[in-house]
Amino acid sequence: MRGAALVALAAAMGNMLQGWDNATIAGSLLYIKREFGLEAHPALEGLVVATSLIGATVVTTFSGPLSDSIGRRPMLIASSLLYALAGLLMLWSPTVHVLLLARLVDGLAVGLAVTLVPVYISETAPPEIRGTLNTLPQFTGSGGMFLSYCMVFAMTLAPSPDWRVMLGVLFLPSLLYIAVAVLYLPESPRWLVSKGRMREARVVLQMLRNREDVEGEMALLAEGLGSGGVTAIEEYIVGPAPVDGEDDEFGGGKSGGVTLFGPERGMSWVAQPVPLGGQGSMLGSARQSRQGSLLGSAMGLSRMGSMLDNLQDPVVALLGGLHEMNRVPPNADGGVTGTTLFTNFGSVLGDHPLDWDEENAAHSSDDDDEHGNDGKASADGGLRAPLLDMRRQSSLTGGEGMASTMGIGGGWQLAWKWTEGEAGPDGTKQTTVQRMYLHEEGAATDGHNVHAAALVSKSALYTTTTTTTNDENLQHEHPIMGPALVHPATTAAKPGALWRELLEPGVRHALFCGVTLQILQQFSGINGVLYYTPQILDQAGVSVLLEGLGLSSDSTSILISGLTTLLMLPTIVIAMRLMDVSGRRSLLLWTIPVLIASLVALVTADIVPMATTAHAAISTGSVIVYFCTFVMGFGPIPNILCSEIFPTRVRGLCIAICSLTFWLCDIIVTYSLPVMLNSVGLAGVFSIYAVVCCIALVFVALRVPETKGLPLEVITEFFNVGAKGLPKIDDD
Repeated sequence: MRGAALVALAAAMGNMLQGWDNATIAGSLLYIKREFGLEAHPALEGLVVATSLIGATVVTTFSGPLSDSIGRRPMLIASSLLYALAGLLMLWSPTVHVLLLARLVDGLAVGLAVTLVPVYISETAPPEIRGTLNTLPQFTGSGGMFLSYCMVFAMTLAPSPDWRVMLGVLFLPSLLYIAVAVLYLPESPRWLVSKGRMREARVVLQMLRNREDVEGEMALLAEGLGSGGVTAIEEYIVGPAPVDGEDDEFGGGKSGGVTLFGPERGMSWVAQPVPLGGQGSMLGSARQSRQGSLLGSAMGLSRMGSMLDNLQDPVVALLGGLHEMNRVPPNADGGVTGTTLFTNFGSVLGDHPLDWDEENAAHSSDDDDEHGNDGKASADGGLRAPLLDMRRQSSLTGGEGMASTMGIGGGWQLAWKWTEGEAGPDGTKQTTVQRMYLHEEGAATDGHNVHAAALVSKSALYTTTTTTTNDENLQHEHPIMGPALVHPATTAAKPGALWRELLEPGVRHALFCGVTLQILQQFSGINGVLYYTPQILDQAGVSVLLEGLGLSSDSTSILISGLTTLLMLPTIVIAMRLMDVSGRRSLLLWTIPVLIASLVALVTADIVPMATTAHAAISTGSVIVYFCTFVMGFGPIPNILCSEIFPTRVRGLCIAICSLTFWLCDIIVTYSLPVMLNSVGLAGVFSIYAVVCCIALVFVALRVPETKGLPLEVITEFFNVGAKGLPKIDDD
């Protein structure tokens, strides 16, 4: 996984520059106010900071759809170029108007980075470490802030600190970001698949996964091109398909068994449907999870927890039941790997093995000869076979364990449900193909098969095939290709259709979760506090803590800010370790109460009369605890979740909506903070933030699901299921 980790680290440099800029504007604002006389104009002071947020908001409105059109990588390169231009403009800035222009350009760069880096990392990272890698932007952002505060502190020790140099130094690290983005970053494999560039996607995946065999994941990416539709939860007893001459232990099709095919050639199994909600099943665990509450248990209020769980989102219950039922153990390297559900089922050849068409284009003449084509263009525009060709026969032979499926992460397997109907009077029978995401729930009672849950929906690769059997010596199979088979580039939804897809129940459900998280995150006040940390700490009287060092009040405030940022780094490292172990939801549920406690301490210190030194110590300590706790949970997790819960086809548009919400709320918080400090003081400001955090805690408990270790495509299927409520199960 080294390739994916290095790519994520390189992409996160955009967030490092954002953190660098946040710290420099916070430190240099003390001197900008004096030069341009902004002390008497708090609104203009807020505008100097908020202009970059306005730029980020503007670019966010089209960055998502544009990245869906031209790719993630070009947009990251554009962000690096804009950072460099902003650094040069801020280094010049002869007037406040030029400074505002520079901040606007800087905002464009920040907006692109903040919007697209989490998406890029999510689309390139393996499911098992996606949370860890998506926490890197938080780490690099805080690291950039710390380095910038060190630079600003050193400059404040000079007789005449130059704020233009403080801001303009941004140009130097932006040059490194340009070089990395242009020379190293690959394009997102999911985006490449969506455009039909299969060969390029395969090469990128092989580099990211450091292995040659990526066919299973290629199939997963192609299947993820669809969105919406009906998804059902089914449960099966799965066992190996019989070889020639053996009896089918499920009785063939007579007992309702179906044939499953995996993404590798030669793989097939037989699955027998079983009733939903049995003991130890995913649905059974989901139902049981509503009988107790993590929130209620944490608060010692079991009755309240039970009442809240009755209001719990079905997606939260389903994924909570899944994680409780089957906790995936760490491997020898400390990472988490998926189970090999059907590792020993690979000795049997299926009737319809799957194989890749090397490029999403017309087959070669040899392929035409194999299938009896005459070399003329087919009715589908020259595409003679889908990406996965069910007509080809595998050349693999039997042998225990010689072939096995590749898991798609988190203990999930990709397979296709092949159900053959009865032949009609004309000798034609319908064969239905559905996509299945399978997850092992435990061994069956016979010890030879496994009990598996399945998310079943319409396949993006296949819909239905019609087999003609009029001649017993001749059979022709005519695959009817689904949208992804014709060509992903030619079936990309038009803008109007994309907006209509937002109304799909699963997408709408996920969008509500993502947008609400962004609103609550911003109104907890973090970005406003970060921008004005030196002034807030100075107002709290921190200068008395370091007066013995002979530092000015400006240098003291910046030093405290730098030390606070330094303390964030180890807490972010802890969050990176826990993100894929404890999970996103658990981190939120345990860190938000600490945020509330630190805010209450700030309010208490401001209201209760106490010595100046004690007041400064409590205020500073509370701010540090607030920051360190925030970067463990509420800081990175909303962006991580938003990059995970949307379908591939509308991910860019949905991310743009969530990011637009983020920046609009950021503008409101940042622009209003100076006015709020002057009107209600620190106690009033942090009281408001504490109330918002309480609301956020309830929302997370009821509406935010756990997504750790799950492939992106599986997460979206759970939202499709949850949008319609928990499936009904038989209590008997």
